[in-house]
Amino acid sequence: MSKNALVTGGNRGIGYEACRQLAQQGFKVWLGARNEEKGIKAANQLQEEGLDVHSIFLDVAQPDKIGQVRDEILQEDGKIDVLINNAGIFPDKKSSILDVDTVTFEDIQLVNYFGPYFLMTTFIPVMLENNYGRVVNIAAEIGVSHALDAPMAGAYKVSKYSLNALTRLFAGTTRRKDVKVNSVSPGWVKTDLGGEKAKRKPEEAMEGILWLAQLEEDGPNGKFFRDKEELDF
Repeated sequence: MSKNALVTGGNRGIGYEACRQLAQQGFKVWLGARNEEKGIKAANQLQEEGLDVHSIFLDVAQPDKIGQVRDEILQEDGKIDVLINNAGIFPDKKSSILDVDTVTFEDIQLVNYFGPYFLMTTFIPVMLENNYGRVVNIAAEIGVSHALDAPMAGAYKVSKYSLNALTRLFAGTTRRKDVKVNSVSPGWVKTDLGGEKAKRKPEEAMEGILWLAQLEEDGPNGKFFRDKEELDF
């Protein structure tokens, strides 16, 4: 049986390209999107390329709905092999932490930090039961300790710094099983989030994501990478 993968925020940018390239590698891909119409359109486009991609409603900011996503996938596939926590928002790019209102700060944490938390608490137990799983958290190089002294984009930085902490914590729960939890920086990518001045195209950001999604049993766990190079955080 082929492996399957769930990609959050899969209807555009890095998530969309991850869906494409995972499917090209032989995965059945569940394209998670909070906008059902856009998710269906994106999945249909990839299906037209002959790829096994299926849209599923998934809003990471609605934790009470994540169990339904798990149940739908398990009902059809009986397992979940790979989880790509890609969905994220970055509304405070040019704002000092002093200028970010509390609602915006909370929204950023809800999507970028709590979203992956809820997904991992929902799907990692399934992976542990099946003794196989690969979790890839999309982090950021500006969300590391040496970048925190600069106050700009502070809410986003905190969310990504905290995501790496979650990566290590959850990795600690999987060490006795063939389940790996790692983070990766895709680099500065030309997407709606990254902006037009970014240096990389989405397809150029896939090396580390695809590698971590297909790690061998002796592969790393609880680490942070850019492509295949380990980074400190």
